[in-house]
Parts: sequence; C-alpha cells; structure tokens
Amino acid sequence: MAANNRRMSGKKGAQVGSGGKRRRGLEGKGPTPPAEMRKGHAKQRAANAKARRATGRPQQRRGGGRSTSELVVGRNPVVEALREGVPASTLCVQQFIDNDERVREALQLAADRGGINLMEAPRPELDRMTNGLNHQGLVLQVPPYEYAHPEDLVAAAHDEGADPLIVALDGVTDPRNLGAVVRSVSAFGGHGVVVPERRAAGMTAGAWKTSAGTAARTPVARATNLTRALEQYQKAGVTVVGLAADGESELGDLEALDGPVVIVVGSEGKGLSRLVGETCDFRVRIPMPGGAESLNAGVAAGIVLYEAARRRG
Repeated sequence: MAANNRRMSGKKGAQVGSGGKRRRGLEGKGPTPPAEMRKGHAKQRAANAKARRATGRPQQRRGGGRSTSELVVGRNPVVEALREGVPASTLCVQQFIDNDERVREALQLAADRGGINLMEAPRPELDRMTNGLNHQGLVLQVPPYEYAHPEDLVAAAHDEGADPLIVALDGVTDPRNLGAVVRSVSAFGGHGVVVPERRAAGMTAGAWKTSAGTAARTPVARATNLTRALEQYQKAGVTVVGLAADGESELGDLEALDGPVVIVVGSEGKGLSRLVGETCDFRVRIPMPGGAESLNAGVAAGIVLYEAARRRG
C-alpha cells in the first residue's frame, strides 16, 4: 500500500534532463533568407541564369558526343587521307601485297606521323572489315570524332576576349561542304561550326580532307536541336543571321557582323528550314550581279566570314 501511495503522491524522482535542447530548439535559426539565396530554389536558378546572360558567358559544357569510327578504303584514298592529316588509329595492310609506290608512301606517311598502328592481315580479313569493297590491300581506320558542345564555342571566344563568330549549317549534307566551311572559319578567325545531330554532314574523312588540316584547330559542335541551340545563343547575347536568297537586307548593310554573331547557312537546294529561318534575328542576301541563283555552303560562308573579318579588323 505504501508503494501505491508513493506512485499516487505526485512526487517525481530523478529524471534525465534535456540539456537545454528544448530551449535552443525554440530559439529558431534566424530570419528565412530570400528565395534568391536559398540553394536549389527556382528563383535562385533564375537569378543565376540572369547573371550568366548579363556577362554573356555561359557555363562551359563538356562535349557534344562522338561520331562512329570510319574506314578509308583503297590505295589512293588512304594515301590522300594520310597526306591531309586525317586522324587515323590503324593502317591495315594485306599480306603479300604488291609493294607499289602508293603502298610504300602510305607506310612511310604512317611511320612519319607516329601513333598509327600497323597491322598486316590476310585478304579475307580485309574483305570482312570492308564488307567486300575494293580495298586494294589498304584500309585506314579513322577514330570517332569528338564533337564540342555549342556553348563551348561562345565560351572559347570569351576566353580570347573576342566577340563570337560562329557558322551554323542547316541541312548541309555534303561532308566536303562542311570541310570547306571549317577551312573558311579557320582562315577568317571564327570560333567554330555547329551542325545538327541528324540529317546533316558530320566530320568524316572526306570533311577532314577538304578542311586541309584546319579541322585539327577549329572545333565542330553538334546540336541535338539546331533551333534550340540558336535560341540559346540569342539568350547569351549573340545575334543570329540567316543567309537567304530572299533576305530582307543585303550583306553590306548588316551592322550585326561587327559584334557577336552566328551565321546560319542552309542547303544549296532548299535554303533555310522554316523554323530556323523564323528564329533568325536577320535574314540577309548576298548580292550576285552575275545572276547565279545560289552558292554552295562553303562559298557563301566564306563570303560572309570575310566581310565580318574585314569589319572587325
């Protein structure tokens, strides 16, 4: 009974204290910071994007993907590719091949360059590699091309302290035209070329050859969606200029070439696609007194790049 009286008396025995945790918990953590300063908040992301646009320098992205590896087949094509500095990983030579002048030159060029593996293989193996093409005993393996990201081109221009000068190709499917544009961009101090990921020419061995080695120092970026890539350039403060035979103004009257600009060149037959044409800030035409209806992409890009370089110089 005495025990029951002690339980019902309301007296408490020794208890473990909270150590002040409850009191500190009630004190709070101070005023709530504004949304722009809270990590991960939508307003903070918007503020960061606004700041990047104000500086005109987007965050650099890494890479725009890789192409697939490629084979150059035949004695003359292999020798020409090696002469023009086309990247190569392996030179495959047929066993017991007739050692003519082209074979000797290919072997010498590969040895002089260094870093190219030499592999001797029987004819059936080369037939299998090339799906039965007439390889003439020589096959050159070209490694996948490492594309840049479109935003990398703007970042590279800012690193140089220069206004971006970029060429974008819309619907150009001939690799030789792509190589010619890369060569012109390099010649006139441009910062790179942008191509769509689909239905467009890529950096094949043919493009490398036409670029005459300039593809080694002029980046080519690949865009999943060209229209969206152009819109991102506009947000970064870059003017988008499309070349069109029915453009509203002539090239000589365009003042935008003095500043950051992307020159968009369409295919020789169809010109700019509808969405790309609507995205452009300006649509200009190149005057052609001789009466030609159009120019190929390489020539058109070269003319505009020359005009831009002349004004900036």
